[in-house]
Amino acid sequence: AFAEKTEPEAVSEENAVEIEETELISEDTEENLVTETVTAEVEAKTDESANDSCETENILTEESISFEENEMDDALTENAEPEAVSEENAVEIEDISADTTEEITDVNEKTQELSQEPAAEEPAVIYPLIRLRGITKTYKTGAIETKALRGIDLDIEEGEFIVILGESGSGKTTLLNIIGGIDSVTEGEYLFRGESMVTADEKTLNTFRKDTVSFIFQSYNLLEDLTAKENLRLVTALTEGSIDPETALASVGLARKVDFYPSQLSGGEQQRVSIARALAKRPKLILADEPTAALDSDNGIEVLDILHNITKIEGCTTILITHNPEIARMADRVLRIKGGKIAEVTENKEPVGAFDLRW
Repeated sequence: AFAEKTEPEAVSEENAVEIEETELISEDTEENLVTETVTAEVEAKTDESANDSCETENILTEESISFEENEMDDALTENAEPEAVSEENAVEIEDISADTTEEITDVNEKTQELSQEPAAEEPAVIYPLIRLRGITKTYKTGAIETKALRGIDLDIEEGEFIVILGESGSGKTTLLNIIGGIDSVTEGEYLFRGESMVTADEKTLNTFRKDTVSFIFQSYNLLEDLTAKENLRLVTALTEGSIDPETALASVGLARKVDFYPSQLSGGEQQRVSIARALAKRPKLILADEPTAALDSDNGIEVLDILHNITKIEGCTTILITHNPEIARMADRVLRIKGGKIAEVTENKEPVGAFDLRW
């Protein structure tokens, strides 16, 4: 439009040629400019395409990796999860699973019950009232040694009436003193109801002598300045759960002589007082050393009858030393001691009563 308004004036032929050449050059220049512009645009698009290609490649790589990971997850899922089963199979599997769970629960409950149950205890060892093993006793006087006991093995049960026979010096009294806790052993083991009396301290021995054992001596051992009742009260005052002195004296036939002094009583009556004294503290063990030696046969039989009744009625154990073999007939067992050893043990299948004895 601008050219139309500003058309140049006519020119010469030479000028026309120049103008024509100039126009051609302009056209070529314009074409070159267009070509360069297109080339630049193409190059720009080529670079953009290259960038897009790199981005695309990266995206494809990431998608490939993600795809591979998904394939691996699917593979693991396929391995971990069971295949789909039919409804019938699912019911069977559920039943089997329920049964298995129930069995496991039962096993766990039984295991818990067994774990709560106390462990089976070993059966307790049952000891006799008295157990002696390898008992020896040696007395020393200067350079002289006297072996009173040479290895005594003996068991005595509760409620037994035992008679020990033997000559003088055979060890009978020494054995009785060891059993009563007033003498010690040189060697060996002495158990009373399973407890060692060899290793017991003095306090334990004092309690044992005070509460468990009663002695009856040949010589009575009564205090002359005290009445029969008062002699018993010395014992009952020191012992819990003892029998009243008058009741104890009445049990041996001395109900009317509770206030008599020893000098006012006969030998048999004094021995009855000593028996009542032994009975008053309710002993578990009565040790009688020649209780009838100083008595005539009638009084001796009465004393033996009292001792026998105490053993059977009260349930205590009596060990009696004597030289009289007739008395052995009323014993449950008879021990014969010779030279510090038990030479013979005899069991009476049918012990006799005291009033069946004769000497």
